[in-house]
Amino acid sequence: MHELTHYIGGECHAGNGARWGDVYNPATGAVIARVPMASDSDVEAAIAHARRAFPAWAETPPLQRARMLFRFKALLEQNHRTLAELISREHGKLVPDAMGEVTRGIEVVEFACGIPHLLKGEYSAQVGGGIDSFSLRQPLGVVAGVTPFNFPAMVPMWMFPIAIACGNTFILKPSERAPSAAMLLADLLSEAGVPPGVFSVVHGDKQAVDALLAHPEVAALSFVGSTSVAQSLYETGARFGKRIQALGGAKNHLVVMPDADLDQVVEALVGAAYGSAGERCMAISVAVAVGDVADRLVARLAQRARDLKIGAGNDAGAEMGPLVTAVHRERVSHYIGGGVAAGAELVVDGREYRHDGGPGFYLGASLFDHVTPDMAIYREEIFGPVLSVVRVADFEQAIELINRHPYANGTSLFTRSGGAARVFAQRIQVGMVGVNVPLPVPMAFHSFGGWKASIFGESGMHGMDGVRFYTRNKTVTSRWPDALAAEFVMPTMQ
Repeated sequence: MHELTHYIGGECHAGNGARWGDVYNPATGAVIARVPMASDSDVEAAIAHARRAFPAWAETPPLQRARMLFRFKALLEQNHRTLAELISREHGKLVPDAMGEVTRGIEVVEFACGIPHLLKGEYSAQVGGGIDSFSLRQPLGVVAGVTPFNFPAMVPMWMFPIAIACGNTFILKPSERAPSAAMLLADLLSEAGVPPGVFSVVHGDKQAVDALLAHPEVAALSFVGSTSVAQSLYETGARFGKRIQALGGAKNHLVVMPDADLDQVVEALVGAAYGSAGERCMAISVAVAVGDVADRLVARLAQRARDLKIGAGNDAGAEMGPLVTAVHRERVSHYIGGGVAAGAELVVDGREYRHDGGPGFYLGASLFDHVTPDMAIYREEIFGPVLSVVRVADFEQAIELINRHPYANGTSLFTRSGGAARVFAQRIQVGMVGVNVPLPVPMAFHSFGGWKASIFGESGMHGMDGVRFYTRNKTVTSRWPDALAAEFVMPTMQ
């Protein structure tokens, strides 16, 4: 076991807090590290370093900032597997899955390397007699990010590469359940040449988040996590006059049309529902079976769920790992019991799974059939390996079902019909839509974000939404006259 530190001002910082948290290896159930819970003075120290570093960093030419990010990208590629193994050890996801997470983070760094182009404004010559107009995007100052346990590298890299590329300084508050990846990212940024104070890591819990949110020097805060926290942060941030980028929970549906290829559907659903033990905001947790496809779909899903290979780390053939903590496993088990009590048919009960390797926070795949919209297992985000099948009579009912749900993060349709796919994409009220793609996660140069209760505020993560969020637009109108007379009416362009 080792003790982690904060990363403040380019150095490891023990902190002044008296509280510590345990970090577990979910595959064994053992405590493998202790993480400091930041005090208000620790947060203040990180902000002070970020504030001092900001003026010089903001004046650094975007091309120089991009070159540092290019070096950071190369270092990420060199340390790809090391970072993935850190993630696996603290989160529980399999190493190949964690490798994919790191790749998706690297893609955002690649996007941010184009910041000299992304920051270009607009120019209009001669908008009036001898008058030109142009716009530029400028950084906000000190900004912060609060990230979840399920993607300890990818979600931070949705935020800070773009933020610092735009000229801001950034403070990361990672999840205390999986904190080590953030420290490696800090080391690699320093090695890439990013100056001290431009990027800091402050560990902790609600106290650290509240301190960042309330501090007048923090201009903006990005958050990914539960809907209740996202809404609270958004509302509190608005009172403090901050920009808030807050992504919340999800309940993602996959519609299976009668003409869909069931071989493809079953593999897509199993991977999307049970991959990473269902601990993804884009996980498919509801299969919507249209018409007479339901019985065949459930039978094949049940067999595949029972045969799912569960393991840890690099276990050969493993398809799913453990949940992140024992407490979270019990929470998911409680939902399964609640589904049975509500009258859903539990076709496969993941609570019966026993891991041969001994202790650890394991839970098998669960499959429900005949789930109805009034049940908690349908309404609420479970964030575990639980897939519910809802039966509908036709395509129209499927669209209505999804559009009534308060969450609207992602959804998908599996069909051979181009017409159905086009109607689905146009009419569905969800932020990210897949057609024969189970996890429609946008690439880095597009923006990630849902609708309704899955997001608070207008700004999604990465892509141009990220650039706009971490900058403010300024429009300049200029004239260089030989003489200027006073004007007492609203100016118009002549």
